[in-house]
Amino acid sequence: MIDFWGVGVEVAERMGLLDELRRRDRRINELRFVNADGDRVGGLSAEFWRSALGDRLVSLTRSDLAEILYEAVRDDVECLFDDSPAALNQDDAGVSVAFESGRTRRFDLVVGADGLHSRVRSLVFGPEARFERFLGYDACSYTIRGYPESSGRTYVSFASPGKQAARYQFREGETGALFLFKRPAGAADGLLDESSQKRLLRETFEGEGWECRALIERMDDADDFYFDSVSQIRMSAWSRGRVALVGDAASCPSLISGQGAALAMAGAYSLAGELNEAEGDHQTAFARHEEAFRPLVEWRQRSARRFAGSLVPATRFGVWLRNQTTRWMFIPIVANWFLRRYMTNPFELKEH
Repeated sequence: MIDFWGVGVEVAERMGLLDELRRRDRRINELRFVNADGDRVGGLSAEFWRSALGDRLVSLTRSDLAEILYEAVRDDVECLFDDSPAALNQDDAGVSVAFESGRTRRFDLVVGADGLHSRVRSLVFGPEARFERFLGYDACSYTIRGYPESSGRTYVSFASPGKQAARYQFREGETGALFLFKRPAGAADGLLDESSQKRLLRETFEGEGWECRALIERMDDADDFYFDSVSQIRMSAWSRGRVALVGDAASCPSLISGQGAALAMAGAYSLAGELNEAEGDHQTAFARHEEAFRPLVEWRQRSARRFAGSLVPATRFGVWLRNQTTRWMFIPIVANWFLRRYMTNPFELKEH
């Protein structure tokens, strides 16, 4: 599940897709923090966010968003599935791309929009380690079918020092589980396969209260197990020659920022608009896009780094303080401060 708001909603509206996004809205009505016994100890109504954002907040799955975008372009562009670039060679006239399937294609430009672990970025700019900035946490998520506990349209979250578990309902009979936790020292080398990832998750949440054990017991039944580091991508330049990067491939703000998909759409819109206005001068277009869009991305990344400690507090006092803070959100001066600091995008989307 992702919360889609800000500049992403504005781009979707200009694309004529906002009504379809709202039709897929899996509306969350409440964020509820609970203790080990399942008792409510904090939280707030989602109406707080919706009213602050002018009711321009949509909660939907990443797959729903991908489907909406694909349906919007499938009749106008060629789509190749089940393949990846194995090599890119560019010259003054274009880019030759060799695919893993064995075929080779020629393109005027290549835009890598392939996420945190971008293959295009690795082939053109170098190893991921040069650009990844690990924030100290790992995240795990999967879908459980037939989970007995349900809180309807409420996102329920339990926290203890350095770790957080949550569940929420996708649709009737489907529950999403999300775990976020501080990675133990020395654990990175052992997280190369799914079995070691699951073992770390079990060890990390062993003995924790609430529903942690029940959620983890259903982990092996899931067919969409996801595990990854919580990281940012920071690059001094988003293009090289005829190859450019957008979205998480160029500037992942991390899962903690909560706006990766929206920023990706806004970045794609900005790059496309500049390419159109530059009338074939891709170098000018790349430079104008980066100059306009980089301040927003860097602000979002700084905001995520500041917010990380609040989302997954390291101490029991920090957990208690986070729970109490949600109660202060009903005080206008506190709510306005939080919204300015973490939710307001200091960026005006250019008309193209």
